[in-house]
Amino acid sequence: MTGSERLRAAFPKDRVALMPYLTAGYPTLEAAREVGEAYIAAGADVVEIGVPFSDPLADGPTIQATTTQALKNGADLDYCLDLASGLAGRVPVVFLVYYNVVFARGVEEFLRAAEEAGVSGLVVPDLPADEVGRFAELCGEYGVGLCPLAAPTSTDERLAWIGKLATGFVYCVSVAGVTGARDELPPGAVELLRRTRERTDAPVALGFGISSPEAAAEAASEADGVIIGSKLMQLVGEGGSERAGDWLSKVREAIVGVRQELHLKNQDQTQPLSPEDGG
Repeated sequence: MTGSERLRAAFPKDRVALMPYLTAGYPTLEAAREVGEAYIAAGADVVEIGVPFSDPLADGPTIQATTTQALKNGADLDYCLDLASGLAGRVPVVFLVYYNVVFARGVEEFLRAAEEAGVSGLVVPDLPADEVGRFAELCGEYGVGLCPLAAPTSTDERLAWIGKLATGFVYCVSVAGVTGARDELPPGAVELLRRTRERTDAPVALGFGISSPEAAAEAASEADGVIIGSKLMQLVGEGGSERAGDWLSKVREAIVGVRQELHLKNQDQTQPLSPEDGG
């Protein structure tokens, strides 16, 4: 099974996939591994790893701050690949990576290394769909799923093109802006999901601002997956002086809370999950 096939399989038709994000190397190189382990223990279907970059144009203040610290910690691409390989045996791993990082390594060398590390998919926020041509072909050759972004401003024609490019999933962004935790889904987010689903056979996931179980459940009315990033990174950052086990428990509980809401929304099971159940 290729990485893209494995990623597609993480979106079963009878429930919504839960996709938590972590910044590689944050809060420390070793603690980032613990965050990934906590995600899996809490029932993540896919783990999205942000590859640190000095100019993360799609990210808001929270993720930017984690990226800055991760770079100071020494989180280079080789570290990110090693981090991915430690998680990929249990859940599909997706890289959110800026194209400069790919270009600096060399496109084919990057894809070869990603495949070897078990990376199933790529989100490249600064690579426009109009310019993805050869890169998309190479992703296909290496079996790595391409996960293009769709925005509320995307026309129906552009959504159809994005849907054709998606060999992983279509990443719908809830706002025409940067990442950041928001209490409620922005107006138009569900409509974007609906418009996108009508124009692609690929799974459709929503990210950028989902920070509560209620928002995730609202997205689940149309989404095949929900991506949670800034809120979880806030919890990790707030851990500060706490013992690792304490803040990791809060992170795990937050994910279980979302998973429970998604299960209830989709009527997947009759008994709600608890942190002890691990999702």
